[in-house]
Amino acid sequence: MCENMSDLEFAESFAAGALNPSDFDHKAHLRLAWIHISQYGVEKAIAAICDQIRAFAAANGAKDKYNKTVTVAAIRAVYHFMLRSNTTDFESFIQENPRLMYNFKELLNHHYSTNIFTSALAKREYLQPELLPFD
Repeated sequence: MCENMSDLEFAESFAAGALNPSDFDHKAHLRLAWIHISQYGVEKAIAAICDQIRAFAAANGAKDKYNKTVTVAAIRAVYHFMLRSNTTDFESFIQENPRLMYNFKELLNHHYSTNIFTSALAKREYLQPELLPFD
């Protein structure tokens, strides 16, 4: 459903908490990062997206699913690939960078020795990469 929305409609719907939770999959996470980075830059994107995802998870009874490190790392990974891309729309960006969609955990494992997907500390606060920094 959210693929039929413009970037503005999608971002506004998510920020308002109006997006169906089943529509907020991995690709939607990446799209939200791409939109916010494109509009506001990476640091403002991190602040806004962390707040929005935390609120979205809490509103949908999934407060325990929010993971600060994975959220920030995903935004920084999207930013890394955006710096090397000439695409102007999200679908072209994802086609150009399939690792973000299909090898995401493996991609983050190049940056972290800690299992950030299961670490209680990583869920609560952002952990810097131990192996390879982001841009």
